[in-house]
Amino acid sequence: MRDDQVLLRGREITRRWGGLVAVDTVSIDLGRGEVHAVIGTNGAGKSTLINILSGEIAPSSGTVELLGHDVTRWTQPRRARSGLGRSYQRNTIFPSFTVFENCRLAAQARTQKPWAWWLAAEHCADSVPAAHAAAQRAGLDAFLSRPAGLLSHGQKRQLEIAMCLATAPQVLLLDEPLAGMGAEETDRMLALLAELKTSHAILLVEHDMDAVFRIADRITVMVNGSVIACDAPEAVRSSPAVQAAYLGGH
Repeated sequence: MRDDQVLLRGREITRRWGGLVAVDTVSIDLGRGEVHAVIGTNGAGKSTLINILSGEIAPSSGTVELLGHDVTRWTQPRRARSGLGRSYQRNTIFPSFTVFENCRLAAQARTQKPWAWWLAAEHCADSVPAAHAAAQRAGLDAFLSRPAGLLSHGQKRQLEIAMCLATAPQVLLLDEPLAGMGAEETDRMLALLAELKTSHAILLVEHDMDAVFRIADRITVMVNGSVIACDAPEAVRSSPAVQAAYLGGH
């Protein structure tokens, strides 16, 4: 991948907790127009890696670049305001607020106007259209007035992505967005990711291997904090090392 296509890059990232090496000299590139999946068994280092890339925790060594800037020491909110969106394994919505209000709050976090204390949030010229556009793109425009707590599980996951989109990111870090979904909800989410990748770089951490091989353009496989493979899906599927370590092949 050419350097001008890379939106997020991790270089030789390592994270230690005492004698435990959770992530060991991992390098990864995310480019616009692709879904890059990271797979591995529990404890492989996937969540630690995504937490480092998002700024939630700092690396012990290595660097993170976002849109050409070294953001290794940037806080998570600063990275979010600079084009990075993140979803979590657990729902992080406000269940008593409507779908629209959830999206508007996310948009307001990016376009804060503390000096305009007299301006009612529902009249904000920036956050209101951003919230509408995000909900529509995530397929939730028919549920704008519905309390988020009344959405189905799959719709709640869509709402989390809509809240990310409301912050106008160029990079999306998605941690198990398909967890707990049925077949129909999974199909809807994969269709959404396929549409979003045309204008975003997407990192997908996921345990649903059927879904990963359907949607991913590249797959990085982690074992015990290290990368054992990074390639196109078919090359990863046929790798003897990957089959032995993770996919259960012979």
